[in-house]
Amino acid sequence: MSGLPLPEPGAEAQWVGAHLSGLFMGAVAPSKRFRGGQTAADAALDTFAVRGYASRRSEVWPVSARGASGLSPWIRHGLITLPRAWAHVDGGPARDVDRFRDELMWQEYARHVYARLRQAIGRPLRAGPPPSKGSDPARALDPRMACLDLVVGELERDGWMVNQSRMWLASQWAVRHGLRWQDGELWMRRRLLDGSRAANALGWQWTTGTATGRRYGFAKGQVERRAPGVCDSCELARACPIAAWPPDDVPPPVEPSPLLRRDPDPDSTAGPLAPEGSGHPEGVWITAESMGDDDPALAANPDLPAVFVFDQGYLTSLRPSASRLVFIAECLADLSMRRPVQVHRGDPVAVLAGSRLAATYTPVPGWRTRAAVIAPVQVHPWPWLRRPGTGSVASFSAWRGAAPGRGRAQRRP
Repeated sequence: MSGLPLPEPGAEAQWVGAHLSGLFMGAVAPSKRFRGGQTAADAALDTFAVRGYASRRSEVWPVSARGASGLSPWIRHGLITLPRAWAHVDGGPARDVDRFRDELMWQEYARHVYARLRQAIGRPLRAGPPPSKGSDPARALDPRMACLDLVVGELERDGWMVNQSRMWLASQWAVRHGLRWQDGELWMRRRLLDGSRAANALGWQWTTGTATGRRYGFAKGQVERRAPGVCDSCELARACPIAAWPPDDVPPPVEPSPLLRRDPDPDSTAGPLAPEGSGHPEGVWITAESMGDDDPALAANPDLPAVFVFDQGYLTSLRPSASRLVFIAECLADLSMRRPVQVHRGDPVAVLAGSRLAATYTPVPGWRTRAAVIAPVQVHPWPWLRRPGTGSVASFSAWRGAAPGRGRAQRRP
């Protein structure tokens, strides 16, 4: 297989500009805060201390007051697995450990729902009111509002926001301004380094009430509590458009998918329990879901080259931020310091046709569709924190209540 030259450490942005034109939006620049790769992921996890997490994880401003871990970009790309993050906080204060592990369980829950429902995760589980006609996203995210200018600026600059900020933005977009939540979810996911359709779609559904029947209302009081001082500099401070709570119009219930209550084929959802296949692979197929050294297929085949394909069709449709592709290029450059790496651009099925590859089962629809054609000769289990079963995923509380380990069942982390 002929492919692209490898990105060189420190020159990944230039590499993206030269080799991935047409696949991204915006100027080519790395995230101001996050760097891709196992080396950066290990350093971030090593320096994360869970003490204080429970009381400070929702703080937005100033940055020094925050308790959010900031690990999500590396977790999203498999550089830090959920089991590894879970183990990292062993021995910490019980309240903080429980709260942090609740967050990991929310990520696992989102993966379970996505693996079971597949593309249907992006559809409302309950019907909501029709979006307001003529609504303007630019008006919803009015830059004159200091609170929104703060969080949107961080998203554009770093490709990341704390969870509280994500809820503010989603509520402002869909609850107060009546824009389609699906459009907002896509708008945000394109800009996030940790933009997972599983977690992002569920987060937007929860905020807008389409999954629970209860909306999250964004108002000035939350800004004053979670970002003290920001309102003082706001151009609209004397005429705040979010001074009062938005109306809480509860969406009417509809009949949910029966798959939410029961999975008739959990083994298909969860993937293999042990490595499957026969024969000798010549490479390891990796994707943006699992780029770390702990990827089971990579770990089982340490001497084989890793093979990554920038999916031209998918990226042309999605058009993520350039910083997202720079982050992935940084992951590949870092990985190439420890093993051979092959990089391609095109249709993964066409590029990898006829190759003898090992791969890790990945619980997303696109991987399963492509793997059915590529037919890896060796498939390794996904590193679940909790393996999917037959039970209900209709709500986080119902799903979480049956999970082993410590942690509270909650409406939403």
